[in-house]
Amino acid sequence: MASKNRNRLNLSIPPVVAEEGNKDDSDDLTEKCDDEGVSELSGDQIKALQTFLTQKEQLFERGELCEDELERVSELGHGNGGVVHKMKHKKSGLVMARKLVHLEVKPSVRNQILKELEILHKYVKPSNVLVNSKGEVKLCDFGVSGKLIDSMANSFVGTRSYMAPERLRGDGYTIQSDLWSFGLSLVELSIGRYPIPPPSRKEYSMLFNIPAEQIILEYDEESTGADGGPKNLAIFELLDYIVNRNPPQLPRRLFTDDFCRFVDKCLRKNVAERADLGVLQKEPFYTKYEQRDDSSELGKWVQKVIEM
Repeated sequence: MASKNRNRLNLSIPPVVAEEGNKDDSDDLTEKCDDEGVSELSGDQIKALQTFLTQKEQLFERGELCEDELERVSELGHGNGGVVHKMKHKKSGLVMARKLVHLEVKPSVRNQILKELEILHKYVKPSNVLVNSKGEVKLCDFGVSGKLIDSMANSFVGTRSYMAPERLRGDGYTIQSDLWSFGLSLVELSIGRYPIPPPSRKEYSMLFNIPAEQIILEYDEESTGADGGPKNLAIFELLDYIVNRNPPQLPRRLFTDDFCRFVDKCLRKNVAERADLGVLQKEPFYTKYEQRDDSSELGKWVQKVIEM
């Protein structure tokens, strides 16, 4: 019996199966099949084979297929972590086999993996936070994520307006730089606008339609424009503001003390004072909602917004 070799995943693979290949290998195999088998085919079978090969080449020259282009015919089998289905391309009628491999991981497990591997996202901002009609929230654009090397990352990738002060100073950054971006995103999602420069009492009063005297801020900076809205800053003014001025804050009474404290710990300008993941996971705001699944309520809201 022929021995089996093993690949990097320690899986047994028959020696007749190549572990690597390219289009040229596929073409060679097709020619070999043609030479050995075509002579035994009837005229109709040869015609059908030629039609199939032509359709296949035309189909895959277009790139990846979309799910909407395929029709599931039947299940052919399952195993090795996936299910194989017989599929039919709706437009061309080409029949093929497709294997779906299950890679879904529980969010809690996935987050723990990212945490333990010390993955930096480097691109945390509201536009990269996605929510679907089921109320599932996901962080996208991991194409610019990076592995934390020697506790510091030296690249300068990301959206400047959401960068932590240390990144703008060129000091390098740790995972806590993502927590600054996370805190900034929480403030923006809470008040409905980019929070730098931060709203004054006057603007908060306009945003939430409540008397200004009911708004409690640790410091109140006049940062509104002539129209009562946020003051427009040039890019270098904005970056200077992030580095040298007070960080954004949420007003008490409008938001719970637990939430305000959670955000405040994310937005400490001094990295040594900024919370890490371990500290945030012990915060009352986190522990209160850690086991609560309110995705259905969020999903209903998303569906309502979509219908508007």
